[in-house]
Amino acid sequence: MQINDLLNHTSEWLKGTGPNSDIVISSRIRLARNLNKIPFPHWADKGQLDEVVNTVSAAVAKVSLLKKSTLFELAKLDSIDKQFLVERHLMSIEHAQKTEHKAVLVSEEEIISVMINEEDHLRIQLMQSGFNLFEAWNIINAVDDDLAKLLDYAFLPDFGYLTACPTNTGTGMRGSVMLHLPALVMSRQIERVLAAIAKLSFTTRGLYGEGTQASGNFFQISNQVSLGHSENEIIENINGLIRQIIEQETQAREIMLSKSKEVLEDRINRSLGILKSARIITSQETIELLSMIRLGSDLGMIRGIDRRIINELFITTQPAHLQKLENKKLSSQDRDLKRAELIRNKLNLI
Repeated sequence: MQINDLLNHTSEWLKGTGPNSDIVISSRIRLARNLNKIPFPHWADKGQLDEVVNTVSAAVAKVSLLKKSTLFELAKLDSIDKQFLVERHLMSIEHAQKTEHKAVLVSEEEIISVMINEEDHLRIQLMQSGFNLFEAWNIINAVDDDLAKLLDYAFLPDFGYLTACPTNTGTGMRGSVMLHLPALVMSRQIERVLAAIAKLSFTTRGLYGEGTQASGNFFQISNQVSLGHSENEIIENINGLIRQIIEQETQAREIMLSKSKEVLEDRINRSLGILKSARIITSQETIELLSMIRLGSDLGMIRGIDRRIINELFITTQPAHLQKLENKKLSSQDRDLKRAELIRNKLNLI
């Protein structure tokens, strides 16, 4: 598989299916693992980092769920390719920086990716569409068990898996759920919700994780600490919180429909009209307008636009995707032109 092959492929997490997929975009489980007797990536020398890449590469080739995966050495990729992988949520923004002695493994269906030599030697992640944390855990646990038979993980009975960041020590698990919460934002309840989340030791980030702000009414919520908790406990805690947020967003949508339906319909249809006719549009404006038509589709106010198509547009209108589609670097203005053209072509064909 080549990176360009991903352009014509819909990532599993974008399919708009699974439980509560009108509010929950995706569920992700990430496991941090390190190899025994090799320093963490920030302290390892070049030879040790290369050893990690080679050792992990040899191991994943023997894992059944990873046999159809492709390994990309980041130093061999240009800046657009690296940003492209970030935009598809296959690796972190941090992993795309200082790329010597780093790699990322991507499974054929883009369900699993493994970052090698990010903050930890391995960052294994699995993404599913909808509210599916336990299903995601079952799959990634099987992958991790197979890798554990081939790799000597850094592990101590009293502490669990050893990680570069102490908050990940223990299970090394980070569970996260991407939510679309336009009604809570428009009804100005979101700050109260986010404050309650913080008090419960969960963290909220934007569409691209750590270091990014929420935009397009998307919020990524995850656990902060894994030490002292089992994997099932972590998932149950996240699930309990997410169920409450889903209920609050659902109620906010119902109130908006009962008290200000015409105003909501106007805003949604204005957003659709702009997207269908704009000749120049920025990335930020695009994500805000797409958020509204996704809400309109979920509420039945817009007919004939599949949630999957809207989800795909959130990603394909990002800068690296546009440049990959054109097979060349584009200026900011050229990207705004190309983005508007892509959206018009997609929506006006429906």
